[in-house]
Amino acid sequence: MSQTRIQLELNGRKITLVGTAHVSKESVEEVKQTINELQPDCVAVELDEKRAESIKNPSRYRELDLVKVLKRKEGFLLLANLILSSFQRRMGLNTGAKPGDEMIAAMNAAEEKGIRCTLVDRPIQITLKRAWGKNSFWGKMKLLATLLSSAFSKEEVDADEIEKLKDRNEMDSMMTELSDYMPVIKEVLIDERDRYLASKIWASDGKNIVAVLGAGHLPGVQAYLEKLGSGTASSDVEEISQLPKPSLFGKFLAFLIPACIVGLIIAGFVYGGLRGGTQILSTWFLWNAIPAAIFTAIALGHPLAILVGFIGAPFTSLCPFIGIGFCTAVVQAIMCKPKVSDMETLQDDVTSVKGFYRNRILRALLVFILSSLGSTLGTFIGGADIISILQNLK
Repeated sequence: MSQTRIQLELNGRKITLVGTAHVSKESVEEVKQTINELQPDCVAVELDEKRAESIKNPSRYRELDLVKVLKRKEGFLLLANLILSSFQRRMGLNTGAKPGDEMIAAMNAAEEKGIRCTLVDRPIQITLKRAWGKNSFWGKMKLLATLLSSAFSKEEVDADEIEKLKDRNEMDSMMTELSDYMPVIKEVLIDERDRYLASKIWASDGKNIVAVLGAGHLPGVQAYLEKLGSGTASSDVEEISQLPKPSLFGKFLAFLIPACIVGLIIAGFVYGGLRGGTQILSTWFLWNAIPAAIFTAIALGHPLAILVGFIGAPFTSLCPFIGIGFCTAVVQAIMCKPKVSDMETLQDDVTSVKGFYRNRILRALLVFILSSLGSTLGTFIGGADIISILQNLK
């Protein structure tokens, strides 16, 4: 039997796991062959409803409403989705397979034979939000840097290297490297999803089930299915199906920093009178306003977006409920409304710096990221400068 195909006999049920590389022609053929050979009662695929829809409808970005995305605070999620799908698409250029072809093959084979097909993956929005929300500030920066470097990478991957991704030793090495570099990402993207996939496969109807999933999930899903079969694990995935709750410390910190800044400004008026207080207030304003405006300009933001960044950053920095990135990006999206052509070329434009500046959707996301970064830098530097001024006033 292929090393990418595992058969389990659990509680009188036969569950066959087929591990795939998502841009592999060989994986497409193996999926078809397995379903034809085993004639299962149910085919489970590693997709959620939105990803299944996006694979079937590649032109979905034409319906994108960027302002709504920003209002839902999903700017980073959109960018991450675009980069990940673009990366997979680029990997598939040398193999002749498009990302998700093996999943489409599984769904089509099931439909042709009248076999029930079920989607067993966790919604991508939940996965990405958990990956973002569970990370520290530096973890978020590392994740963002990794995504951008993969977007702009020109490294070509040939078909043989893609097939190696299905090798367990190769995959174990990659998982170890990921765990060392970004442990939270490995936990959310791999470990949690292994548990989620196994639980949903276990809950699928039928005595003979074929599950099609990425080869990286094979060991974890097999191990968890065996635990479910022996009754030593629970199939309840409610906890990992929800957004992570902010820690009490995180909530406290979100209010503590603005409170400290306001306290320092008040102290400036107490110890330095009108002159000292005004100096501290102006220092805070300029340290937030100037970096936010400069970084928005670096993103080639609209003049009004730059102005909003300059005026708004000192105030949004003191408000835990809204960030300057949201304000500048919404203004950018309204003033430079994306065209249909921007939506059609999204996945190509996300692979180059030039594309980020040319595409109006990507430029608005760039405004969102850079203005937020500028304001964050200004907050820490401005806070330190205010403390220095206050010490001289005493």
